[in-house]
Amino acid sequence: MTATASLSGMDTAAGTASSPDRVPDPADLISFDSLLTPEELALRDTVREFVRAEIRPNIARWYEDAHFPLEIVPELAKLGLLGMHLHGYGCAGRSAVEYGLAGAELEAGDSGLRTFVSVQGSLAMSAIHKHGSEAQKQEWLPQMAAGEAIGCFGLTEPTAGSDPGSMTTFARRDGESPTADWVLTGTKRWIGLANVAKVAVVWAMTDAGVRGFVVPTATPGYTATPIQPKLSMRASIQCEIELDEVRLPHDAVLPNVTGLKGPFSCLNEARYGIIWGAMGAARDAFEDALAYSKERLQFGRPLAGYQLTQAKLVDMALEINKGFLLALHLGRLKDAGKLAHHQISVGKLNNCREAIEICREARTILGGNGITLEHSPLRHANNLESVRTYEGTDEVHTLILGQQLTGEAAFR
Repeated sequence: MTATASLSGMDTAAGTASSPDRVPDPADLISFDSLLTPEELALRDTVREFVRAEIRPNIARWYEDAHFPLEIVPELAKLGLLGMHLHGYGCAGRSAVEYGLAGAELEAGDSGLRTFVSVQGSLAMSAIHKHGSEAQKQEWLPQMAAGEAIGCFGLTEPTAGSDPGSMTTFARRDGESPTADWVLTGTKRWIGLANVAKVAVVWAMTDAGVRGFVVPTATPGYTATPIQPKLSMRASIQCEIELDEVRLPHDAVLPNVTGLKGPFSCLNEARYGIIWGAMGAARDAFEDALAYSKERLQFGRPLAGYQLTQAKLVDMALEINKGFLLALHLGRLKDAGKLAHHQISVGKLNNCREAIEICREARTILGGNGITLEHSPLRHANNLESVRTYEGTDEVHTLILGQQLTGEAAFR
């Protein structure tokens, strides 16, 4: 398996990136590409080609076998996709829009693969980059950017999902000295890649509030067990982590943050990526259904020639265009340092909700053939059930927006 090019080494000359030979996306009714820079187009096309060459021929088998392809991690690293929006420490330092475009292409391949990049970069690496010590950054970020170390992010618990403040995982100091060890005990659930990770960022309650800890997964007392069987995100890994008196040195704690603002700052990075990724899945489902409708004959003519089919296709395309416009607008705000937290909820809530409906509608055009892995819409729809749930459910984001509109917090 060979990646086409690294993002840092792409030809981003205007003539290449805005080539007149580029075939527009079938769903594009508004000349969306005209809103992107040559560099953004070049990056998007590089990741799209990687997905076309390396992911599409294999994803049905990976999904059916419930297999996460660890073999693609080095290729994702060569493309500069791991921690790509972070600066320094071997990271690509790309823009928020570029990160979003890459995420959309990866999720057009499969949500599980975009989720890996998110867990690695937006959660685990972001936590260390934002809140870690210089020693922690130097030790872990170059390894993670190079794909030599996989990371995971331990926040959710069996009884603390939407309410992380009720977590019961606890970290105590073993002594009064400032250099006393930390000892972690508790359970985390739905933690992506925890059984193949080399390092886990684990959030735990302490006597001083919630703190983050950098936990090498070889530490005694750390056990990660994959959750099986699953109907969604099958080409990915989610685990339950048991922390049984996990002993860590005093400097394992992330020193620069206390409280839930630490994990929430990372969750917002991941939520932003979902805004783009969900639309990538929707676009792929639409393209599959559109191509099928042009070839499948019923009553002597293609499905695409019937008014009801065209109405479905138009409705799907309109929502895809609106979803990408929303993602781009929020990405431009993020790059300008002006993106508000509630605006992330606008994108996550809207684009996940619309994407799952698009994938379900696309499946109807495929008829019975749509339940096979020969076609992508139902696979995407199943995956989006998870995407819609993690990094904040519809209900959580609705209440965030409700508070923004009314000034009243209605979470309890």
